[in-house]
Amino acid sequence: MRDFSWKYFAMTGDVDAYLLYREAAGSLPESGPVTAEEEQVYDEEAQ
Repeated sequence: MRDFSWKYFAMTGDVDAYLLYREAAGSLPESGPVTAEEEQVYDEEAQ
């Protein structure tokens, strides 16, 4: 399932397929407070 969802994402760019791939890999981060490092990255990307 993981390989299929990655290949589908790579071909289509479908965000849901990527999220399915991440869920199957068990690497979805737990939601929590944003760290200072993450906030800095978000600020840099916004510029």
